Amino acid sequence: MENIRQETLAHAKKILIKVGSAVLTGSDGLDIKIIDSLVQEMSDLVRQGYSVVLVTSGAIVSGKQRMNITGKLKSMPEKQAAAAIGQGRLMRVYAKSFEKNGHYVAQILLTLSDLSDRQRYLNIRNTLSTLTEWGAIPIINENDTVAVDEIKFGENDNLAAMIANIIEADLFINLTSTDGLYDGNPAQFKKAKLIPLVREFTEEIESAATEDTSSSGTGGMKSKVLAAKKVTSIGIPCIIASGKKKKVLADIMAGKQIGTLFLPMADRLNSKKYWIAFTLRPRGKLIIDDGAKKALLEKGKSLLPSGIIDVEGDFDLGDPVSCVSREGTILAKGLVNFSSAEISKIKGLKTSQISQVLGHKDYDEVIHRDNLAITKQNLKNKI
Repeated sequence: MENIRQETLAHAKKILIKVGSAVLTGSDGLDIKIIDSLVQEMSDLVRQGYSVVLVTSGAIVSGKQRMNITGKLKSMPEKQAAAAIGQGRLMRVYAKSFEKNGHYVAQILLTLSDLSDRQRYLNIRNTLSTLTEWGAIPIINENDTVAVDEIKFGENDNLAAMIANIIEADLFINLTSTDGLYDGNPAQFKKAKLIPLVREFTEEIESAATEDTSSSGTGGMKSKVLAAKKVTSIGIPCIIASGKKKKVLADIMAGKQIGTLFLPMADRLNSKKYWIAFTLRPRGKLIIDDGAKKALLEKGKSLLPSGIIDVEGDFDLGDPVSCVSREGTILAKGLVNFSSAEISKIKGLKTSQISQVLGHKDYDEVIHRDNLAITKQNLKNKI
C-alpha cells in the first residue's frame, strides 16, 4: 500500500490544504500552537518546491473567543458578527506565523456567487495563479459576514473542493480532528477501523461517513467524503487526516500511511464540467425519457427536445438545470439553450419542428453535450 501512496504523490507539486475549525480550536478558542505547527509544516513544503494554497475555517470560533462568548451561536446575525470580528484576528495569527517562516499571505473571502459567475470564477483562478507565482500563500475562507443560504457553500469542505478544481491541484489534503475515514463512528463503536485506502465510492464507503460534528465544526465526515468524491472525479487524489498529529504534512508527503487516501476516479470530468456539476445551483429540472437517459449516460450525446417529458422551474437561456429520470433520479446538470417557457412548448418534438413552434431556432439541442455534466455516478441525488 505504501507503493500506491508514493506513486500517487510522486508528481504532486500543487497542494490544496483545508484546515477545519476542530483542528484550530483549543479549550478556549484558537489553538495558536497548532496553527504555528501547521504553518511551519506548510512553509517547509514551500521551501521544498511545493505550491501551497490554504482553505481555513475558524473565523467564527476566533470571534467568539475575542468576545468571550461560550456556547453555540443561534442566529445568522450572531454568526456573521462573530465572523466579522474573528476573521481579522484569524488572518493576523496566520500572517504573523507565516512571516516568522519568511512567507507573506493573501486573504481571499468568497461566496458561492463568486464562483457561479464564469467570468468571476476565471478572475479568481488568475488571481490565485499570480499569488502562487509571487510566492505568497493564499488563505481562503467563506465570506461568512455577508453569506446567506442562497450564496453559502454549505461547509468549507465544499469550498475547498471547488478551489482544488480552480487551481488544478495535484493533491487535496483535508485536515480534520479524526485520523481519517472509519468503517463506523469511532466515537460510538470501539471496534471501528480506519479505512486507509478508497479505490472507488461504494455504498459501504458512503454509509461509513456520518454527519456527526464536533462542537466547533460544521461538516462532519460526510461532507469531507463528499468533497473527496468531487475532487477525485477530476483526477485529484484526496487524503483525509488528523491535523492534530505532529508532522502530519511531512509524513503524508513522505508516503507514510497517514489518514485515508482516496484515489482519482477512472472516468473524470474536465474543469468546465466540474464547474457545472458542483458549483452551479440548478434553476429547474428537465424530466427526460428512457431514450434520452441512455443517450446521455451511455452514448455521451446532447439532450434534444424529443427526449424531454416535462419542465419544472422558471429559468432563462444559459441557466443551469438538472436532468432527471422518470423515477426522480438526478442524472446530469447542464446549461440550457432555451428558456423554461420555450422548452415547455418544444418538449417531445423533433429538432426540425423547433422553428415552426418558436418562430426561430438558434440551437438544435436543449443542452449541448459540451455544456452537460453527468452527475449520476458522482453524487447520485446530492446535486
